[in-house]
Amino acid sequence: MLLEQINRPADLKRLSLTELEELAGEIRQFLIEKLSVTGGHLAPNLGVVELTIALHTMFHSPYDKFIFDVGHQAYVHKILTGRKDKFDTLRKYKGLCGFIKRSESEHDVWEAGHSSTSLSAAMGMAMARDLKGEHNKVVAIIGDGALTGGMALEAMNHIGHEKKNITVILNDNEMSIAPNVGALHNYLSKIRSDRHYLKAKEEVEYLLKKIPAIGGTLAKTAEKLKDSLKYFVLNGVWFEELGFTYIGPVDGHNLQVLMETLKQAEKVQGPVLIHIVTTKGKGYKPAENDSHTWHGLGPYKMESGQVLKSSGPPMYTQVFGDTLIELAEKDSRLIAVTPAMPGGSGLLKFAKQFPNRMIDVGIAEQHAATLCAGLASEGLKPVFAVYSTFLQRAYDQVVHDICRPKLNVTFAIDRAGFVGPDGETHQGVYDISFLRTIPNMVLMMPKDEKELRDMMQTALEYNDGPIAYRYPRINGTGANIDEAPKAIPIGTWETVREGDYAAILAVGPMVQVAEEAAVLLSQEGIELRVVNARFIKPLDEAYLLQLAKESMPVITMEEGSIQGGFGSAVLEFYAEKRVVGLQVELMGIQDYFVEHGSVPEQRNEVGLTAQNLITEVKKLVPRKALRAKV
Repeated sequence: MLLEQINRPADLKRLSLTELEELAGEIRQFLIEKLSVTGGHLAPNLGVVELTIALHTMFHSPYDKFIFDVGHQAYVHKILTGRKDKFDTLRKYKGLCGFIKRSESEHDVWEAGHSSTSLSAAMGMAMARDLKGEHNKVVAIIGDGALTGGMALEAMNHIGHEKKNITVILNDNEMSIAPNVGALHNYLSKIRSDRHYLKAKEEVEYLLKKIPAIGGTLAKTAEKLKDSLKYFVLNGVWFEELGFTYIGPVDGHNLQVLMETLKQAEKVQGPVLIHIVTTKGKGYKPAENDSHTWHGLGPYKMESGQVLKSSGPPMYTQVFGDTLIELAEKDSRLIAVTPAMPGGSGLLKFAKQFPNRMIDVGIAEQHAATLCAGLASEGLKPVFAVYSTFLQRAYDQVVHDICRPKLNVTFAIDRAGFVGPDGETHQGVYDISFLRTIPNMVLMMPKDEKELRDMMQTALEYNDGPIAYRYPRINGTGANIDEAPKAIPIGTWETVREGDYAAILAVGPMVQVAEEAAVLLSQEGIELRVVNARFIKPLDEAYLLQLAKESMPVITMEEGSIQGGFGSAVLEFYAEKRVVGLQVELMGIQDYFVEHGSVPEQRNEVGLTAQNLITEVKKLVPRKALRAKV
């Protein structure tokens, strides 16, 4: 097999075109086989096999810089840069990362789990190159979806203005090429990128302007004629107006055409945009037919394409989606908003049932947040369904446009806490810290799926400003969800297990962890009080003061950052009330980024387990020896 001979990009340069095409087939089969066991982003990577081979054949990584937007389409890049033998560990604990990772390889020059960052990074690297007097190529690979992100458009505007030598490859995996239009575009692209043509065009314009009296007029007329023809025949006119030389569309699965196009682009001074058209999931029918499901998934049966799903209670995301439909049927004000994540956020059924009340803004979290503010200002009840890690991108809009004017926007924060194989770029562990500091915000997290439904009802009835409920990327506990949801009094906690040795203030899934520890400790005669601290903001101040009066040692547990988190809020409250002599211990995520692995492995790494809680409890001074001053 050819793939066995490829251990570095230089190995590609000795292969013929026919051998490269054969290699593409081997890489596809390799991906299909390996990901059937590990899971991962299959469809995006099957779509960029030829592109990645062409890039590594034509350029010289890592001297030349390849910047993959998001990075989940870089598996082929990893294979070609000496990491194919590690694919059995893909997305596993301490194994190969599912995204680009700088510490993994010198060929990984940029890492990102969020989209639309590649063009800004490319501009930075190109400017650094020029300032240092170097001559390497800078190539950014961005998808048509990521191009909807405002950051990408800001970068394009800057790149076009500065005229830096940057190659942008727009991977369009949604549209197809009509043969006649495609041939015309490819022909025009070759003419426009030919250095002789470009020089001739400049000389003609120069000579026209030199003609006395009428030269300027003729030049303007010629320019208008050129623009008219461009608008008439060229889809890429928008990119041209931004200052890019547009080439395409190009068949992204034709290696010969791809390599010829990359050669053409090298002849052009200034930024070039190569528009390639690919098929997501190319070469594997199940992925081609359903690129949404096969974008990112767990293990599957390679022969049949059957996705292997875990059994058990529904995931929180599914409960959210089903409950939102239930609430929308009763309240016409409810509107769902998502930044290009209708499937991941559980909104596909909602979109089908309420097409006019479902708004997908594309990869534009900032716009989505302020759009919700606009909807709320007109009396509607928008629900912004967003992953915790992506909400980070809309922080200013949450502060300035929603919380400051105290608008009734609901935040449905999915993937709160650890996210398993997606790893450090997607961990939803910072939203508590950045949301609880904002005035007017109410923040909740349920202990189970029934309480999630109740919180959704609470948010719908709440009319005093923004409110958020956060929930994890795991299966529910099996709680009964048949009853109609009921609103919960704002800022109230509940005792789920009585005890007098210490109080465990647990948030979300940590309630189950605390209960598990309490059961084990009770066998030793130690009775823990387990508290469902379901409101992170506002705190249940009366409950906290009662614990202080009882001199009850307190341990807070959260699947979130300790810095600025729920436990910090508890400490701040006791400090404000001048409570002294009370033991308060914090359990959460320390000050570092937790990498990919399974959720249990991630919890074990940071000590958020029943056994670790037992260890911490046994370090406490017994309650009877304490006398807190309130």
